[in-house]
Amino acid sequence: MNANPLIDRPKPLREEDRFDIEAVDDWLKKRIDGLEGKPEVEQFARGASNLTYRLRYTGRDLILRRPPPGTKAKSAHNMVREYRVQKALRPVFPYVPEMLALCTDESVIGSDFYVMERLEGIILRANLPPGMTLDAEQARRLSRVAVDRLIDLHQVDVAAAGLEKLGKGAGYNRRQIEGWSERFKRARTWNVLPGRYVMDWLAERVPDEVAIRVIHGDYRFDNLVLDPADPLKIVGVLDWELATLGDPLMDLGNSMAYWVQADDDKYFKGFRRQPTHLPGMMRRAEVVEYYCQRTGFQPDHWPFYEVYGLFRLAVIAQQIYYRYHHKQTRNPQFRHFWIAVNYLLWRCRRIIRAAA
Repeated sequence: MNANPLIDRPKPLREEDRFDIEAVDDWLKKRIDGLEGKPEVEQFARGASNLTYRLRYTGRDLILRRPPPGTKAKSAHNMVREYRVQKALRPVFPYVPEMLALCTDESVIGSDFYVMERLEGIILRANLPPGMTLDAEQARRLSRVAVDRLIDLHQVDVAAAGLEKLGKGAGYNRRQIEGWSERFKRARTWNVLPGRYVMDWLAERVPDEVAIRVIHGDYRFDNLVLDPADPLKIVGVLDWELATLGDPLMDLGNSMAYWVQADDDKYFKGFRRQPTHLPGMMRRAEVVEYYCQRTGFQPDHWPFYEVYGLFRLAVIAQQIYYRYHHKQTRNPQFRHFWIAVNYLLWRCRRIIRAAA
């Protein structure tokens, strides 16, 4: 076992997230050569959406991804699509894990799932792992490297790579506003604001796409795998559930919704999920300026992209809270997500007022 204490490690299975391990083991051994013994199964704490498990065989480390139990949005948690997107991307974007097997037979564990090779490394969450330090210069370099990898993805030649079928392309921005607005309406609970003002403002200001590129949809530090030997180097990008063809500035807006900086208010900092508050980390405005300088895209409508990113994050949080509210999950970390939703809607309104 690798003794590096910084490497991301799973935890014991949560009772509500267990599955038929023997059935999975039998299914996998018919499709992947060289699997020996019975797998030791653990669960990564990350992932409020799809669930991620480690299957450790003798000499082989695999990752299994499956949807959460309970009611879910029809277009969300699509294991088939997530698997195929990564399989198509890997030859042109080497930070994608190697896909090994896709199961669409729900009789195995009650849902689709897929299995891939594990990328072992450091994953940053709200705070640096114990024993890891970054001075201001290193923090700035790491934040720039993270943006560089997003730019690399957005520069993938869609046609040359044969990725034209990853999404519908043109009209993406309008579809996103309509789609996320409808999801919010369906998932809204009594303790959450209606959000009509934000949804109407977005719908009235949808810009044309600056380009049609491969976009990740959930690009943030806890979806990046850092090299244990050089934590300023990214060796993997995870969680491709929302990847598609769309406007790269929409992707950047999504990322900035998670980019909490040191001088943000205490509420925003209260549910920070990545260490972008550290001294030296690029600020949101610096990220946008750097990204646009390198890509040539013009951020003429940046308030729209920023509000979209925050609103989309609010919808994701609300969909998760909906499951907790209706007792489809007992995971206590979801208990106060409704507060985050209301805060994000307020933050959207504040940006809208400032842009007027």
